[in-house]
Amino acid sequence: MNKYALISVSDKEGIVEFAKGLKAKGFEILATGNSAKLLIENNIGCIKIEDYTSFPEIFSGRVKTLQPQIFGGILMRRDNDSDIKEAIANNIKAIDVVCVNLYPFPKVVNRDDIDLNTKIENIDIGGPSLIRAAAKNYKYVSILTNPNQYNNFLSELEQGDVTSQTRESLASEAFAHTAYYDTLIANYFEKEFNQPQSAIRINHSLQGELRYGENPHQKAYLYGDFYKNFEVLHGKELSYNNIIDFSAAVELILDLEPNSCAIIKHTNPCGAAKGSTVLEAYEKALSCDPVSAFGGIVAFNTPIDAMTAEKLNEIFLEIICAPEFSDDVLEILKKKKNRRIVKINYQPSLSDLQYRNIPGGTIAQSRDNSNLAELELKTVTERDYTQSELNDLKFAWVICKHTKSNAIVYIKDEKTIGVGAGQMSRIDSARIAASKAKEQGHDLTGAVAASDAFFPFPDGVIEIAKNGITAIIQPGGSVRDEEVIEAANAHKLAMVFTGTRNFKH
Repeated sequence: MNKYALISVSDKEGIVEFAKGLKAKGFEILATGNSAKLLIENNIGCIKIEDYTSFPEIFSGRVKTLQPQIFGGILMRRDNDSDIKEAIANNIKAIDVVCVNLYPFPKVVNRDDIDLNTKIENIDIGGPSLIRAAAKNYKYVSILTNPNQYNNFLSELEQGDVTSQTRESLASEAFAHTAYYDTLIANYFEKEFNQPQSAIRINHSLQGELRYGENPHQKAYLYGDFYKNFEVLHGKELSYNNIIDFSAAVELILDLEPNSCAIIKHTNPCGAAKGSTVLEAYEKALSCDPVSAFGGIVAFNTPIDAMTAEKLNEIFLEIICAPEFSDDVLEILKKKKNRRIVKINYQPSLSDLQYRNIPGGTIAQSRDNSNLAELELKTVTERDYTQSELNDLKFAWVICKHTKSNAIVYIKDEKTIGVGAGQMSRIDSARIAASKAKEQGHDLTGAVAASDAFFPFPDGVIEIAKNGITAIIQPGGSVRDEEVIEAANAHKLAMVFTGTRNFKH
């Protein structure tokens, strides 16, 4: 009996060599449209699908393979007497190898220069059906969906036959491939036609296994296109915790004005500052808490210079990231063998949802895209802020937005000098921030404070005022706002309400 293989590929990479290998192993090749044309041009004998089915490709190629002779040949069970009798009666021949990849919808879906009709025409119909049919019948059929599978498959054929384990693996990849494809289409249609998102479809392929998770006894994996946004120029592989902390650093630094620096430890800022130069920004950021900065992540939103690079080499840092690194800067930074140097090629998508696993499901929310420039600052105290205080208040608001709740931060001269993060009590955060500032010799007199949420009682404001703070920025909205304002007035503080809370859990 003849052995049949079906080839219908949009991506022609490696297909000529693959077809030659199949022919060498005695396969008759059935091919569609341009796949058949390419094989014939390369002197590889094949049977055009319309000749095999005695039915032409119709509707500009929209219908090619949706035929009983094709799907029957793929889906028939080779050890089922009834299937075999029906196949003989209907002149259906078994197809043992199916090589299909799909119209390039993933490449066009997000392109603004391609219209809706063109995108629709790039939605494959017959291809996914062929893939799913072959994968369903993996006991007898090998389904190849990616050129990187061809060589191993041919090598196995050379050794005799394809193993059941290989067919199982290929089938698993095939269903994952069509699931990915369908997810892109469903997400696009819901967005394009203004439909509610009916399901969470996270479409991230496995990039690799990480060394371990948060702790050495936990396994960890990386999915998606992380390294499209970030280029590791030097150093060890990023770990799970590195990626979590690094992401927090990038989210913060991209929210700040140019010539800013942020130092992150366990997703919280232990220093952040804006300077007239990038070196000044780093030195100001480091001065907040140089002890905690040890082993931290330093992020810049401006390319760094050689002087800054030399300064960075003075302490142990896990990661240094910036939008650009010159050759001379890289030469200096690479003196630390294991430290990672990462180039940032990332801009957050304002429409992305953020997800978290919960028992039995997932919760999602839109990003916190709140921007102080878009908020109406409302002075609620008798004393108004000075221009210098306003600059610090704006800076403090951004830092506080990226600090775990309950958060209180102290800022002076656009420099973080005290951070209280992740406490159960807001007044504890105020005390911790003041204590940390004093440990490093910072003078809190004339500094400003930011709170990520309202003060439920006046005690938080009173605690802040004790340390010489002169202005506070907070959302407002407490039932005791009037008492809080009275406390601020009593201590000659300026206080502004943003009207926007910035919890970060």
